[in-house]
Amino acid sequence: MIRYSLKCENDHRFESWFQSGPAFDKLYAAKMVACPTCASTSVEKAIMAPRVRTARKAAQTPQPDAPLTAPQNDAERAIAELKSQVEANSEYVGMEFATQARAIHDGDAPERPIYGEAEPEEAKKLLEDGVPVAPLPFTPSRKTN
Repeated sequence: MIRYSLKCENDHRFESWFQSGPAFDKLYAAKMVACPTCASTSVEKAIMAPRVRTARKAAQTPQPDAPLTAPQNDAERAIAELKSQVEANSEYVGMEFATQARAIHDGDAPERPIYGEAEPEEAKKLLEDGVPVAPLPFTPSRKTN
């Protein structure tokens, strides 16, 4: 991928990414490179500085202390803790949640803590019928075969 600084005949400046230099040339020749401001196809490459990263600068770049998926604040940590508690102490029933919750409520299935997924209409119907359910503030970890 290559990024070019471009400008149109009306002096609007913009940047765009292309698969390669020859890919830009092909699109340019076909008049398919257009200004996002005025839609002019009279576009040319503008002066741009190359982006060079030296080894010294790369070594000085601070690395994050934790992965981006790690909780970043108290609220995220609380939700992560809730998720681990629910997953450790409940049975995941997937898209069968509404059916299972209703069966447990009606006494047709053994009582046990469950969690899963339900369509909004199904969840609303459970609440209207007095089945005690609550939405969780996280997406369940999908369990596969």
